[in-house]
Amino acid sequence: MIEPFAAVEVIAAKRDRYELTDPQIDWIISAYTRGVVADEQMSALLMAILLNGMNAREISRWTNAMINSGERMQWSALDRPTADKHSTGGVGDKITLPLAPLVAACGGAVPQLSGRGLGHTGGTLDKMEAIPGWRAELSNEEMLKVLQDCGAVICAAGAGLAPADKKLYALRDVTATVESIPLIASSIMSKKIAEGTSALILDVKTGSGAFMRDPVQAGILARTMVQLGKDAGVTTRALVTAMDVPLGLTAGNALEVRESIEVLAGGGPSDVVELTLLLAREMIEAAGIVGKDPETALKDGSAMDVWRRMVSAQGGDPDAALPMSKFQQDITATSAGRMISMDAMKVGVAAWRLGAGRSRQGEKVQAGAGVELHAKPGEEIVRGQKLMTLHTDESERFSRAVEILDGCIEIVPGGQVKRLPLIVERVEA
Repeated sequence: MIEPFAAVEVIAAKRDRYELTDPQIDWIISAYTRGVVADEQMSALLMAILLNGMNAREISRWTNAMINSGERMQWSALDRPTADKHSTGGVGDKITLPLAPLVAACGGAVPQLSGRGLGHTGGTLDKMEAIPGWRAELSNEEMLKVLQDCGAVICAAGAGLAPADKKLYALRDVTATVESIPLIASSIMSKKIAEGTSALILDVKTGSGAFMRDPVQAGILARTMVQLGKDAGVTTRALVTAMDVPLGLTAGNALEVRESIEVLAGGGPSDVVELTLLLAREMIEAAGIVGKDPETALKDGSAMDVWRRMVSAQGGDPDAALPMSKFQQDITATSAGRMISMDAMKVGVAAWRLGAGRSRQGEKVQAGAGVELHAKPGEEIVRGQKLMTLHTDESERFSRAVEILDGCIEIVPGGQVKRLPLIVERVEA
Protein backbone atom coordinates (compact mmCIF):
# COMPACT_ATOMS: atom_id res chain seq x y z
CA MET A 1 0.00 0.00 0.00
CA ILE A 2 1.31 3.43 -0.99
CA GLU A 3 0.68 5.92 1.81
CA PRO A 4 -0.91 9.23 0.72
CA PHE A 5 1.29 11.32 3.04
CA ALA A 6 4.67 11.23 4.73
CA ALA A 7 4.73 11.78 8.51
CA VAL A 8 7.45 14.40 8.18
CA GLU A 9 5.15 16.58 6.00
CA VAL A 10 2.39 16.53 8.61
CA ILE A 11 4.86 17.29 11.43
CA ALA A 12 6.37 20.20 9.47
CA ALA A 13 2.92 21.66 8.74
CA LYS A 14 1.98 21.86 12.42
CA ARG A 15 5.52 22.95 13.38
CA ASP A 16 5.09 25.91 11.02
CA ARG A 17 1.66 26.73 12.51
CA TYR A 18 -0.43 25.60 9.55
CA GLU A 19 -3.82 23.94 9.99
CA LEU A 20 -3.79 20.21 9.36
CA THR A 21 -6.26 19.14 6.66
CA ASP A 22 -8.95 16.52 7.28
CA PRO A 23 -7.17 13.92 5.09
CA GLN A 24 -3.87 14.59 6.91
CA ILE A 25 -5.51 14.06 10.31
CA ASP A 26 -7.37 10.90 9.22
CA TRP A 27 -4.19 9.45 7.79
CA ILE A 28 -1.80 10.25 10.65
CA ILE A 29 -4.13 8.67 13.27
CA SER A 30 -4.75 5.60 11.11
CA ALA A 31 -1.07 5.23 10.17
CA TYR A 32 0.09 5.57 13.78
CA THR A 33 -2.47 2.98 14.95
CA ARG A 34 -1.27 0.61 12.19
CA GLY A 35 2.38 1.12 13.13
CA VAL A 36 3.32 2.94 9.90
CA VAL A 37 4.16 6.16 11.79
CA ALA A 38 6.89 5.67 14.41
CA ASP A 39 6.65 6.78 18.05
CA GLU A 40 9.36 9.40 17.57
CA GLN A 41 7.45 10.92 14.64
CA MET A 42 4.15 11.04 16.52
CA SER A 43 6.02 12.48 19.55
CA ALA A 44 7.25 15.35 17.37
CA LEU A 45 3.71 16.02 16.09
CA LEU A 46 2.25 15.93 19.62
CA MET A 47 4.83 18.49 20.77
CA ALA A 48 4.00 20.72 17.76
CA ILE A 49 0.30 20.48 18.68
CA LEU A 50 1.06 21.31 22.32
CA LEU A 51 3.09 24.38 21.29
CA ASN A 52 0.95 25.62 18.37
CA GLY A 53 -2.53 24.37 19.21
CA MET A 54 -5.44 23.26 17.02
CA ASN A 55 -8.62 25.02 15.95
CA ALA A 56 -12.13 23.63 16.55
CA ARG A 57 -12.29 21.86 13.17
CA GLU A 58 -8.92 20.16 13.69
CA ILE A 59 -9.86 19.01 17.22
CA SER A 60 -13.19 17.64 15.99
CA ARG A 61 -11.57 15.76 13.10
CA TRP A 62 -8.76 14.41 15.35
CA THR A 63 -11.41 13.13 17.78
CA ASN A 64 -13.41 11.46 14.99
CA ALA A 65 -10.28 9.82 13.60
CA MET A 66 -9.56 8.30 17.03
CA ILE A 67 -13.17 7.08 17.35
CA ASN A 68 -12.95 5.52 13.88
CA SER A 69 -9.76 3.63 14.84
CA GLY A 70 -11.94 1.14 16.75
CA GLU A 71 -15.45 -0.02 17.51
CA ARG A 72 -18.51 1.89 18.71
CA MET A 73 -20.61 0.44 21.52
CA GLN A 74 -24.34 -0.08 20.88
CA TRP A 75 -26.96 0.05 23.62
CA SER A 76 -30.09 -0.08 21.41
CA ALA A 77 -31.14 -3.36 23.09
CA LEU A 78 -31.71 -1.52 26.38
CA ASP A 79 -35.22 -0.46 27.37
CA ARG A 80 -34.13 2.80 28.99
CA PRO A 81 -32.04 5.87 28.03
CA THR A 82 -28.27 5.83 28.65
CA ALA A 83 -26.32 8.51 30.49
CA ASP A 84 -22.71 8.69 31.57
CA LYS A 85 -20.41 10.94 33.58
CA HIS A 86 -16.71 11.59 33.15
CA SER A 87 -14.49 13.34 35.67
CA THR A 88 -11.08 14.76 34.79
CA GLY A 89 -9.91 13.41 38.16
CA GLY A 90 -8.95 14.69 41.54
CA VAL A 91 -8.23 13.77 45.15
CA GLY A 92 -10.98 11.85 46.93
CA ASP A 93 -13.18 11.94 43.83
CA LYS A 94 -15.23 8.81 44.39
CA ILE A 95 -18.41 10.25 42.84
CA THR A 96 -18.76 7.54 40.14
CA LEU A 97 -19.30 4.86 42.80
CA PRO A 98 -22.55 6.24 44.30
CA LEU A 99 -23.59 8.10 41.12
CA ALA A 100 -23.89 5.14 38.69
CA PRO A 101 -26.27 3.10 40.89
CA LEU A 102 -28.17 6.26 41.88
CA VAL A 103 -28.99 7.22 38.26
CA ALA A 104 -29.90 3.58 37.55
CA ALA A 105 -32.31 3.63 40.52
CA CYS A 106 -33.93 6.71 38.96
CA GLY A 107 -34.63 4.92 35.65
CA GLY A 108 -31.46 5.38 33.60
CA ALA A 109 -28.83 3.00 32.25
CA VAL A 110 -25.25 3.97 33.12
CA PRO A 111 -22.44 2.31 31.10
CA GLN A 112 -19.53 3.67 33.15
CA LEU A 113 -16.30 2.69 31.41
CA SER A 114 -13.58 3.79 33.81
CA GLY A 115 -9.82 3.80 34.18
CA ARG A 116 -7.03 3.26 36.67
CA GLY A 117 -5.18 5.93 38.60
CA LEU A 118 -1.74 7.26 37.77
CA GLY A 119 0.11 9.66 40.05
CA HIS A 120 -1.84 11.62 42.67
CA THR A 121 -5.36 11.08 41.24
CA GLY A 122 -7.12 7.84 42.08
CA GLY A 123 -8.69 5.51 39.52
CA THR A 124 -12.27 4.24 39.76
CA LEU A 125 -11.27 0.67 38.86
CA ASP A 126 -8.60 0.60 41.61
CA LYS A 127 -11.24 1.67 44.12
CA MET A 128 -13.77 -0.93 42.99
CA GLU A 129 -11.11 -3.68 43.04
CA ALA A 130 -10.80 -3.14 46.80
CA ILE A 131 -14.12 -5.05 46.99
CA PRO A 132 -13.29 -8.77 47.39
CA GLY A 133 -14.00 -10.71 44.20
CA TRP A 134 -15.03 -7.73 42.05
CA ARG A 135 -13.69 -7.75 38.48
CA ALA A 136 -13.20 -4.86 36.08
CA GLU A 137 -12.66 -6.77 32.82
CA LEU A 138 -15.96 -7.63 31.12
CA SER A 139 -16.74 -8.63 27.54
CA ASN A 140 -19.23 -6.47 25.61
CA GLU A 141 -21.87 -9.19 26.12
CA GLU A 142 -21.24 -9.29 29.89
CA MET A 143 -21.37 -5.50 30.04
CA LEU A 144 -24.77 -5.45 28.30
CA LYS A 145 -26.13 -8.17 30.60
CA VAL A 146 -25.06 -6.30 33.77
CA LEU A 147 -26.63 -3.12 32.35
CA GLN A 148 -29.88 -4.90 31.53
CA ASP A 149 -30.07 -6.64 34.91
CA CYS A 150 -28.83 -3.83 37.16
CA GLY A 151 -29.13 -0.56 35.22
CA ALA A 152 -25.46 0.31 35.82
CA VAL A 153 -22.05 -1.17 35.14
CA ILE A 154 -18.60 0.09 36.15
CA CYS A 155 -15.86 -1.62 34.18
CA ALA A 156 -12.73 -1.25 32.07
CA ALA A 157 -13.01 -0.10 28.46
CA GLY A 158 -12.37 -2.95 26.02
CA ALA A 159 -9.31 -3.04 23.79
CA GLY A 160 -11.46 -2.27 20.72
CA LEU A 161 -12.55 1.15 22.00
CA ALA A 162 -10.52 4.03 20.48
CA PRO A 163 -7.24 2.03 20.22
CA ALA A 164 -5.51 5.10 18.76
CA ASP A 165 -6.10 6.91 22.04
CA LYS A 166 -4.52 4.10 24.06
CA LYS A 167 -1.30 4.40 22.03
CA LEU A 168 -1.34 8.22 22.09
CA TYR A 169 -2.12 8.36 25.82
CA ALA A 170 0.93 6.24 26.68
CA LEU A 171 3.12 8.33 24.38
CA ARG A 172 1.92 11.68 25.77
CA ASP A 173 2.72 10.47 29.27
CA VAL A 174 6.43 10.00 28.49
CA THR A 175 6.95 12.97 26.14
CA ALA A 176 5.68 15.86 28.32
CA THR A 177 2.74 16.45 25.96
CA VAL A 178 -0.10 15.76 28.40
CA GLU A 179 -0.99 19.41 29.14
CA SER A 180 -2.59 20.28 25.79
CA ILE A 181 -6.31 21.13 25.73
CA PRO A 182 -6.84 19.76 22.16
CA LEU A 183 -5.14 16.48 23.12
CA ILE A 184 -6.90 16.16 26.50
CA ALA A 185 -10.32 16.96 25.02
CA SER A 186 -9.96 14.56 22.08
CA SER A 187 -8.63 11.78 24.32
CA ILE A 188 -11.57 11.97 26.73
CA MET A 189 -14.27 12.53 24.13
CA SER A 190 -13.10 9.88 21.64
CA LYS A 191 -13.58 7.21 24.32
CA LYS A 192 -16.85 8.64 25.62
CA ILE A 193 -18.43 9.07 22.17
CA ALA A 194 -17.28 5.57 21.10
CA GLU A 195 -18.90 4.29 24.31
CA GLY A 196 -22.26 5.05 22.68
CA THR A 197 -24.06 6.88 25.49
CA SER A 198 -26.90 9.25 24.52
CA ALA A 199 -26.10 11.84 27.20
CA LEU A 200 -22.78 12.75 28.80
CA ILE A 201 -22.06 14.96 31.81
CA LEU A 202 -18.47 16.13 32.26
CA ASP A 203 -17.07 17.00 35.68
CA VAL A 204 -14.03 19.18 34.96
CA LYS A 205 -12.02 19.65 38.15
CA THR A 206 -10.05 22.81 38.96
CA GLY A 207 -7.83 23.86 41.86
CA SER A 208 -4.60 22.59 43.42
CA GLY A 209 -5.55 18.89 43.28
CA ALA A 210 -6.79 18.99 39.69
CA PHE A 211 -5.16 18.45 36.35
CA MET A 212 -6.38 21.92 35.27
CA ARG A 213 -5.44 24.03 38.28
CA ASP A 214 -6.54 27.32 36.66
CA PRO A 215 -10.36 27.79 36.51
CA VAL A 216 -10.01 29.74 33.23
CA GLN A 217 -8.18 26.85 31.53
CA ALA A 218 -10.66 24.37 33.05
CA GLY A 219 -13.50 26.39 31.51
CA ILE A 220 -11.82 26.32 28.07
CA LEU A 221 -11.41 22.54 28.33
CA ALA A 222 -15.06 22.15 29.39
CA ARG A 223 -16.33 24.21 26.43
CA THR A 224 -14.06 22.34 23.99
CA MET A 225 -15.39 18.97 25.15
CA VAL A 226 -19.04 20.08 25.15
CA GLN A 227 -18.62 21.24 21.54
CA LEU A 228 -17.06 17.89 20.57
CA GLY A 229 -20.04 16.09 22.10
CA LYS A 230 -22.47 18.35 20.26
CA ASP A 231 -20.61 17.75 16.95
CA ALA A 232 -21.03 13.99 17.52
CA GLY A 233 -24.73 14.22 18.32
CA VAL A 234 -24.30 13.41 22.03
CA THR A 235 -26.18 15.63 24.50
CA THR A 236 -23.23 16.97 26.50
CA ARG A 237 -22.97 19.31 29.48
CA ALA A 238 -20.06 20.18 31.75
CA LEU A 239 -19.67 21.38 35.31
CA VAL A 240 -16.36 22.96 36.34
CA THR A 241 -16.08 21.92 40.00
CA ALA A 242 -13.74 22.64 42.91
CA MET A 243 -10.69 20.47 43.57
CA ASP A 244 -8.74 22.90 45.78
CA VAL A 245 -9.67 20.72 48.79
CA PRO A 246 -10.10 16.91 48.67
CA LEU A 247 -13.65 15.72 48.02
CA GLY A 248 -15.13 14.10 51.10
CA LEU A 249 -13.03 12.82 53.98
CA THR A 250 -11.00 10.04 52.31
CA ALA A 251 -8.36 9.59 49.60
CA GLY A 252 -7.46 5.95 48.93
CA ASN A 253 -9.12 2.88 47.47
CA ALA A 254 -10.99 0.94 50.18
CA LEU A 255 -11.35 4.16 52.23
CA GLU A 256 -13.25 5.78 49.35
CA VAL A 257 -15.44 2.70 48.78
CA ARG A 258 -16.43 2.81 52.45
CA GLU A 259 -17.35 6.50 52.14
CA SER A 260 -19.33 5.83 48.93
CA ILE A 261 -21.35 3.14 50.70
CA GLU A 262 -22.11 5.67 53.48
CA VAL A 263 -23.52 8.02 50.81
CA LEU A 264 -25.66 5.21 49.33
CA ALA A 265 -26.90 4.46 52.86
CA GLY A 266 -28.22 8.03 53.15
CA GLY A 267 -25.22 9.53 55.01
CA GLY A 268 -21.70 10.53 54.00
CA PRO A 269 -19.91 13.89 53.75
CA SER A 270 -22.11 16.78 52.60
CA ASP A 271 -19.87 17.82 49.67
CA VAL A 272 -19.87 14.28 48.21
CA VAL A 273 -23.67 14.04 48.60
CA GLU A 274 -24.22 17.49 47.08
CA LEU A 275 -22.06 16.84 44.00
CA THR A 276 -23.51 13.33 43.52
CA LEU A 277 -27.05 14.74 43.52
CA LEU A 278 -26.11 17.64 41.21
CA LEU A 279 -24.50 15.33 38.65
CA ALA A 280 -27.37 12.81 38.91
CA ARG A 281 -29.93 15.52 38.14
CA GLU A 282 -27.85 16.75 35.18
CA MET A 283 -27.62 13.19 33.79
CA ILE A 284 -31.33 12.52 34.28
CA GLU A 285 -32.36 15.78 32.59
CA ALA A 286 -29.88 15.49 29.69
CA ALA A 287 -30.95 11.91 28.91
CA GLY A 288 -34.68 12.59 29.33
CA ILE A 289 -34.96 9.95 32.08
CA VAL A 290 -38.37 9.85 33.76
CA GLY A 291 -38.35 8.28 37.18
CA LYS A 292 -37.56 8.73 40.84
CA ASP A 293 -35.91 11.86 42.28
CA PRO A 294 -32.25 11.15 43.17
CA GLU A 295 -32.62 12.39 46.74
CA THR A 296 -35.51 9.97 47.26
CA ALA A 297 -33.47 7.10 45.75
CA LEU A 298 -30.68 7.72 48.28
CA LYS A 299 -33.09 7.88 51.21
CA ASP A 300 -35.34 4.91 50.35
CA GLY A 301 -32.47 2.46 49.75
CA SER A 302 -33.14 1.85 46.04
CA ALA A 303 -29.73 3.23 45.00
CA MET A 304 -28.07 0.91 47.55
CA ASP A 305 -30.07 -2.03 46.12
CA VAL A 306 -28.67 -1.29 42.63
CA TRP A 307 -25.13 -1.00 44.06
CA ARG A 308 -25.40 -4.42 45.72
CA ARG A 309 -26.77 -6.06 42.56
CA MET A 310 -24.12 -4.39 40.37
CA VAL A 311 -21.22 -5.44 42.66
CA SER A 312 -22.57 -9.03 42.82
CA ALA A 313 -23.06 -9.20 39.03
CA GLN A 314 -19.34 -8.44 38.60
CA GLY A 315 -18.23 -11.15 41.04
CA GLY A 316 -17.92 -8.92 44.10
CA ASP A 317 -19.27 -9.60 47.59
CA PRO A 318 -21.18 -6.50 48.78
CA ASP A 319 -21.22 -7.89 52.35
CA ALA A 320 -17.48 -8.65 52.56
CA ALA A 321 -15.31 -6.59 54.89
CA LEU A 322 -13.21 -4.06 52.98
CA PRO A 323 -9.42 -4.28 53.28
CA MET A 324 -7.81 -2.35 56.15
CA SER A 325 -4.21 -1.12 56.19
CA LYS A 326 -1.74 -2.83 58.53
CA PHE A 327 -0.42 0.46 59.94
CA GLN A 328 -1.95 3.84 60.80
CA GLN A 329 -0.37 7.11 61.91
CA ASP A 330 -2.19 10.24 63.08
CA ILE A 331 -1.27 13.83 62.24
CA THR A 332 -2.34 16.36 64.87
CA ALA A 333 -2.65 20.15 64.98
CA THR A 334 0.36 22.05 66.29
CA SER A 335 -1.65 25.27 66.74
CA ALA A 336 -5.22 26.42 67.39
CA GLY A 337 -7.53 28.52 65.21
CA ARG A 338 -9.68 28.19 62.11
CA MET A 339 -8.56 25.88 59.31
CA ILE A 340 -8.59 28.20 56.29
CA SER A 341 -7.09 25.96 53.60
CA MET A 342 -6.03 22.40 52.76
CA ASP A 343 -3.90 21.66 49.69
CA ALA A 344 -5.61 18.86 47.77
CA MET A 345 -2.48 18.09 45.74
CA LYS A 346 -0.42 17.43 48.87
CA VAL A 347 -3.10 15.08 50.24
CA GLY A 348 -3.20 13.24 46.90
CA VAL A 349 0.57 12.85 46.75
CA ALA A 350 0.59 11.62 50.36
CA ALA A 351 -2.02 8.95 49.54
CA TRP A 352 0.07 7.95 46.51
CA ARG A 353 3.26 7.72 48.61
CA LEU A 354 1.42 5.58 51.16
CA GLY A 355 0.69 3.05 48.39
CA ALA A 356 -2.80 4.05 47.19
CA GLY A 357 -1.55 5.03 43.71
CA ARG A 358 1.02 4.00 41.15
CA SER A 359 3.97 5.79 39.52
CA ARG A 360 3.89 3.68 36.34
CA GLN A 361 1.28 1.69 34.42
CA GLY A 362 0.76 -1.84 35.71
CA GLU A 363 2.12 -1.21 39.20
CA LYS A 364 0.06 -2.83 41.99
CA VAL A 365 -1.73 -0.56 44.47
CA GLN A 366 -2.52 -1.17 48.14
CA ALA A 367 -6.27 -1.49 48.71
CA GLY A 368 -6.13 -0.20 52.29
CA ALA A 369 -3.66 2.69 51.85
CA GLY A 370 -4.60 6.36 51.85
CA VAL A 371 -5.45 9.42 53.90
CA GLU A 372 -8.46 9.85 56.17
CA LEU A 373 -9.39 13.45 57.04
CA HIS A 374 -10.92 14.40 60.39
CA ALA A 375 -11.41 18.12 59.68
CA LYS A 376 -11.90 20.38 56.65
CA PRO A 377 -11.46 24.13 55.99
CA GLY A 378 -13.90 26.29 57.95
CA GLU A 379 -13.68 24.23 61.14
CA GLU A 380 -12.29 25.54 64.43
CA ILE A 381 -9.25 23.53 65.49
CA VAL A 382 -7.72 23.06 68.95
CA ARG A 383 -4.04 22.31 69.49
CA GLY A 384 -3.36 18.56 69.53
CA GLN A 385 -6.57 17.75 67.62
CA LYS A 386 -6.39 14.82 65.18
CA LEU A 387 -6.41 16.22 61.63
CA MET A 388 -5.59 13.17 59.50
CA THR A 389 -4.93 9.46 59.79
CA LEU A 390 -2.44 7.95 57.34
CA HIS A 391 -2.97 4.32 56.26
CA THR A 392 -0.41 1.95 54.69
CA ASP A 393 0.73 -1.69 54.71
CA GLU A 394 4.41 -0.61 54.79
CA SER A 395 5.32 1.58 57.78
CA GLU A 396 8.49 2.86 56.06
CA ARG A 397 6.20 4.84 53.74
CA PHE A 398 5.01 7.16 56.53
CA SER A 399 8.05 9.48 56.52
CA ARG A 400 7.71 10.50 52.84
CA ALA A 401 3.94 11.01 53.22
CA VAL A 402 4.46 13.21 56.30
CA GLU A 403 7.15 15.14 54.42
CA ILE A 404 4.79 16.15 51.56
CA LEU A 405 2.04 17.09 54.03
CA ASP A 406 4.23 19.81 55.58
CA GLY A 407 2.38 23.09 54.98
CA CYS A 408 -0.69 21.29 53.59
CA ILE A 409 -3.06 22.77 56.18
CA GLU A 410 -3.24 26.44 57.18
CA ILE A 411 -4.70 27.23 60.62
CA VAL A 412 -5.15 30.90 61.57
CA PRO A 413 -7.02 32.33 64.59
CA GLY A 414 -10.12 34.07 63.19
CA GLY A 415 -8.88 33.53 59.62
CA GLN A 416 -10.97 33.74 56.45
CA VAL A 417 -11.53 30.45 54.61
CA LYS A 418 -9.91 30.30 51.16
CA ARG A 419 -12.12 28.08 48.99
CA LEU A 420 -13.48 27.82 45.48
CA PRO A 421 -17.27 27.41 45.20
CA LEU A 422 -18.25 23.75 44.61
CA ILE A 423 -19.61 24.65 41.14
CA VAL A 424 -17.33 27.16 39.43
CA GLU A 425 -19.03 27.16 36.02
CA ARG A 426 -21.73 25.26 34.09
CA VAL A 427 -21.38 24.76 30.32
CA GLU A 428 -24.16 23.64 28.00
CA ALA A 429 -24.14 23.50 24.20
